Amino acid sequence: PQKIFVKIAGNVPAALKHLEATWKERVPHRPFEYHFLDEDYASLYKTEQRIAGIFSTFSTLAILLACLGLFGLTAFAVVQRTREIGIRKILGANIPSIISLLSKDFLLLVIIAIVVASPLAWYAANRWLQDFAYRVHIEWWVFVIAGIVALGIALMTISFQAVKAALANPVKSLRTE
Repeated sequence: PQKIFVKIAGNVPAALKHLEATWKERVPHRPFEYHFLDEDYASLYKTEQRIAGIFSTFSTLAILLACLGLFGLTAFAVVQRTREIGIRKILGANIPSIISLLSKDFLLLVIIAIVVASPLAWYAANRWLQDFAYRVHIEWWVFVIAGIVALGIALMTISFQAVKAALANPVKSLRTE
């Protein structure tokens, strides 16, 4: 099928009426059909937009489940170390030192996960972007920002249980042991 591309500037309905009249005058045996190029391009990327929505939904769900798991693991670690936390508080440990004691192991695991996941995400994103005519190059700082956000989310998740353990009465925790 042969196509004619026309750039319209100004009054679109009037231009379409003029084009239709000219078409019927010159090519009366074929119907006048038109498409807007921006709508055609939008339909090409509709699948990508749908995949992005699904990916966003499942990513949010995965982050929520990971936070719940991290929260439970932190609660378990606090219960396991109740006596140690109580002794440290009696010997003069302050709240920030107890929070850092409980947080550093979990944050180290998150950092290891970021180091492992970043190259894999870069490779997968570059492979996906190769299918497009106009590509965007993924910069290194995108992964740094994603890592900082992941550390922030993990720290907020961990800090609730860590602060709760640091503020607990040490006498009460040692009395039950």
